[in-house]
Formats: sequence, C-alpha cells, structure tokens
Amino acid sequence: MVNKLYPDAATALDGLLFDGMHLCAGGFGLCGIPERLIDAIRESGVKDLTIASNNAGIDGEGLGKLLRTRQVRKMISSYVGENKEFERQYLAGELEVEFCPQGTLAERCRAGGAGIPGFYTKTGVGTQVAEGKEVKTFDGEDYILERGIFADVAIIKGWKADESGNLIFRKTARNFNQPMATAAKVCIAEVEEVVPTGSLDPDCIHLPGIYVKRMIIGAPYDKKIEFRTVRQREAV
Repeated sequence: MVNKLYPDAATALDGLLFDGMHLCAGGFGLCGIPERLIDAIRESGVKDLTIASNNAGIDGEGLGKLLRTRQVRKMISSYVGENKEFERQYLAGELEVEFCPQGTLAERCRAGGAGIPGFYTKTGVGTQVAEGKEVKTFDGEDYILERGIFADVAIIKGWKADESGNLIFRKTARNFNQPMATAAKVCIAEVEEVVPTGSLDPDCIHLPGIYVKRMIIGAPYDKKIEFRTVRQREAV
C-alpha cells in the first residue's frame, strides 16, 4: 500500500507549488477549511495564485491570510462579503475576481473532476454573470455555458480518513470539500484523525481514497466562529 500520510503540511506540499498555479480550496466560511495547508502555502511564499473557493475566509483567517500577504492574483468565488481586505484589493484593482453563483461554482468543480469541460445552466441568464459567455436555447429557454474547473492542486479538510485515503467529512464541511477534491491533478487532504484501512464503514465514506494523493493530520484545531451572536443576559 502506498503511504499517503505526510508528517506536516510543508512536506505534503513539497514539489507541488509554483508561481502562477491554480488551487481549489475546500471549506464553507471558516467551516472545514484546510488551515494547516493554507499556513504552509503562506510560508512558502508562492505567489500569483488563482484560487477557486466558495469564499476567501475573513480578515486574517483562512484564505484571508494569503490575501494579506498579496500571494493571490485571482479569486473565483461565490461569497466574499466578510473580508475587508478582499474588498479593498478588489476595489483598488489589485485583485482579479470572478464572481460565480454558489451552485454553479460547485458544479464547475464537480464537472472538472468528472472530465466535463463545460455545461449549460439557466443560473445567471440575463445578468452580469452571463456577460461574454455563450448563450444557447434549449426548448425555448436560454442557457449560458459555464466552464468546468480543474486545478493544479486541491487542498481540502476532512474529519476522519483511513490509511488508504478514504475520507469522511463532518456535516457542513462536506459542502465544498467533496467536489474540490476531485477537481485537481493532486488532492491533499488535511484530516483530524487517521484510522487503519478497513476501519471505516464503506457506506459512510464520502470521498474514495483514489482521489486523495497525500494526507496530513492537522489536529488539534481551534474551532473559530465568524459571527458570535448571543442574547444579553437578563437581570436577575
């Protein structure tokens, strides 16, 4: 059996990073983000990155760390409303941004991973999303052509994996990590726990190990919350 487990994030990324590369990054907000791999990419100094990710973290967390160090040239994202540095760079013309509807972004990555170079969708028809894209009519309805996404490297966060790389995601973390994992030449998974091969119920595996080329154990983690909303304590 091929040993997929690496001692740390920097070692797992060794030989894969280069300036101008394209990354797919899993995660949803600050949930299920590959924190250790992002930190290692920041420390590597690689630059001019194009990153496909649902969002860009927040200021100083997640992919926001790479924005802060100016290592990102372009973001392909759905939602970026909580990152002030992202907003500043975009408005100043320092960051190229390709906004993409959330479902379309997930499907572009799924399609790329399935070897599908493009697909037609009604989402975005008649809006700025459709500008510059091919429009085709099916059964009297207009659809726009969206390209599949296939990157050089995918970095994802899983909950539990076996030694063969079969992976389970935990709750919301499954949203974007699963399609991102398939949409790259090499997928590196950062997980909380690795168990012996055969320990996981095959019916519970979300991502087959064939997609995972390298793994690291990133635990322990400090579970961060984007917005903490609480009620005022009532006077006794």
